[in-house]
Amino acid sequence: MSDYLVIKDLNKSYKINNRMTPVLQNIDISIKAGEFISIVGHSGCGKSTLLKIIAGLVEMDSGAIELDGKIMKGPDIEVGMIFQEHRLFPWLTVKENIGLNNISKKEKERITAEHIELVMLTGFENLYPHQISGGMAQKAAIARSLINNPKLLLLDEPFGALDALTRLNMQEELLRIWEKEKTTMILVTHDIDEAIYLGDRTYVMSPRPGTILDIYTINPPKIRNHSDPVNIKIKSDIYAYFSNKVEQK
Repeated sequence: MSDYLVIKDLNKSYKINNRMTPVLQNIDISIKAGEFISIVGHSGCGKSTLLKIIAGLVEMDSGAIELDGKIMKGPDIEVGMIFQEHRLFPWLTVKENIGLNNISKKEKERITAEHIELVMLTGFENLYPHQISGGMAQKAAIARSLINNPKLLLLDEPFGALDALTRLNMQEELLRIWEKEKTTMILVTHDIDEAIYLGDRTYVMSPRPGTILDIYTINPPKIRNHSDPVNIKIKSDIYAYFSNKVEQK
């Protein structure tokens, strides 16, 4: 199977205190269609900037991104993005937020209903964002991103603001949706356990400027179990990077 998303030698700097400061350096990532990739790193390492570049929201300084064989030059309808904050419109109901698209009214009713059911919000569709929990709001945000049928979904620490138990539940919900929809997903997080648990492959990024330090792959069939010995060993190896116990590549 050929690669669906290819990032080649991507570089990005920002002007800070009148001088250019590197944020991302020499990023190379290749992802096949349907894969779930996680990227883990310290806050400020550039992982969120990387997602925004892939989404076409921020320009890179150099490098190239290919999506399904095409060079990306800006936002693409095949790419959806979910942020840490759900960003639902407070004056719209859950159903109205999810149904924000340009399809016909008849199709909108059907497709919106399907996505409400997909994220298990049936019975809550007529409530407003302030009337539902943070986890429910993120489910609505996921449904809103999926309704346009993106082939690639970018997740920028979507569970960072949730409590621990809700976060675990949302991880399971995300996996269920991924397995059903077969959408290619890229998750960035500073939670090493979350990165290992969700990702088929986990990319480890260095502190700023962000580079790829290592890639951890679990050969299929992957065991998604927080206490699995393989996952625990990978978690220990990644922690060693962040505690400076291994030499950075």
